[in-house]
Amino acid sequence: MPRHVAVIMDGNGRWARARGKPVMAGHRAGAEAVRRCVKAAIAAGVRYLTLYAFSSENWNRTAEEVSDLTSLLRFYLRHKVAELHEQNVRLDFIGDLSRFDAGLRAEIERARLLTARNTRLTMILALSYGARSDMLGAAKRLAAAVLRGEIEPEAMREEDFGAFLQTSSFPDPDLIVRTSGERRLSNFLLWESAYAELAFLDVMWPDFDESHFDALMADFARRERRFGKRLAPDGAL
Repeated sequence: MPRHVAVIMDGNGRWARARGKPVMAGHRAGAEAVRRCVKAAIAAGVRYLTLYAFSSENWNRTAEEVSDLTSLLRFYLRHKVAELHEQNVRLDFIGDLSRFDAGLRAEIERARLLTARNTRLTMILALSYGARSDMLGAAKRLAAAVLRGEIEPEAMREEDFGAFLQTSSFPDPDLIVRTSGERRLSNFLLWESAYAELAFLDVMWPDFDESHFDALMADFARRERRFGKRLAPDGAL
């Protein structure tokens, strides 16, 4: 079973348009799919679940859609975090949160503090997140550490760079899932996904449910993860 599953939740807008509904209806339906995904992850024993909720590129959408998305996020942080808390879910966040208004940042911090001691599942919301931006920030912080004499360039390891990423306190994802039929990572966890298994589903995110999650777990269990090694004749790494 994967320890860490990361999901690119794609297809809300297309789901809504196919039904003659406003895009916001797709985002609301997508929020309900998040609840089903969390329930399925807990049942499967997954320990970390990262959800790509709002990318750094999403700021380029219309002002109306950005406002709708942030309003929906504010509503769920204010009214639904108690449900996660009751499920023993810890909530954490990655991304450039400074781009959100002070009120929303306060809701984010309240949710983080309320659930900080929970242990069943850590759910990481990627908000205003872009992997390239995070990697650039990590490079800058690493360079500053080198200038301060804290790290010798010749002795630098991959782990030293990874320690400066926002994801440094979480294990790398074992499985990255994207819904809606698209087959790309879209600037999501680029460093961390080096050895992740990838799964692309044709289902739109609002239609995602426990059966899809269970199928993903079964598919993952059948895969051989060699991490660049060659299998021995007896099937061992």
